[in-house]
Amino acid sequence: MKIAYFGSSRFSVYVLEEMTVAGQVPACIVTTPDKPVGRHQTLTPNPVKVWANAHGIKCFDPAKLDQAFADILKQEGCDVFVVASYGKIIPPRILALPPRQTLNIHPSLLPAYRGAAPLQSAILDDAKHTGVTIMRIDEQVDHGPIVAQKGVAISEWPAYEKFEEDMAREGGRLLVSILPDWLAGKTKETEQDHSKATFTKKIVKEDGLIDLASDPYENFRKIQAYHEWPVAYFMHKHLGQDIKVKVTAVSFKDGTLAIERVIPEGKKEMSYKDFISGFAE
Repeated sequence: MKIAYFGSSRFSVYVLEEMTVAGQVPACIVTTPDKPVGRHQTLTPNPVKVWANAHGIKCFDPAKLDQAFADILKQEGCDVFVVASYGKIIPPRILALPPRQTLNIHPSLLPAYRGAAPLQSAILDDAKHTGVTIMRIDEQVDHGPIVAQKGVAISEWPAYEKFEEDMAREGGRLLVSILPDWLAGKTKETEQDHSKATFTKKIVKEDGLIDLASDPYENFRKIQAYHEWPVAYFMHKHLGQDIKVKVTAVSFKDGTLAIERVIPEGKKEMSYKDFISGFAE
């Protein structure tokens, strides 16, 4: 099989690692262009491009998925395209290129949690029966027919980064298990029940604000969901001023939220115990 892979994030790399273990390494990779990062705005490749370069795989990073790029990609002669956390809408001119079409890995049991934030939404909603879906992409977001699904049961919510890795690897393993039959035309698609579709909302910085006096389990889920970004925080009055305190590590047991590590505004990370003793109101 000859695969072109579209991805740009850490999630995408975990899937690539599972494909590599299974001997299904893509012939080429399509990712997003380098972006300015840090105080000096240094142009920096994303994790997928770094991975592709390290593994000697041809990597394209077009600014536009226009006809010129479609013509270039057509020359690769790939049988199927696979998409995992690419971050751009892929136009019909690209989707139509491979004879076995374009598959997407989505970390939810579609039609639930369509959109860009299914993992955070599952944590926030305490949706512990979740899973991964392989679907054929059509012209609408997360709308195409289902090729395969696998349920995942969550016992306790980890921080977002761990949940992301676990779900990406589940998706990668599901993908490699179905690709041979998909390429052989032996796989039956199932139309989604669009009447049951739910949609995720865009996460903004302000979503990270928590009230320590409110529901402790809801706060726990917020902290885990927003662990990487925007990072959950509470406001604390110190020396007559309100300061922002980011929460970086917590645990939840017997109905009690235990804050373990925080970053007070303008300070380095510290234990919550040290914060309480040093930032008393």
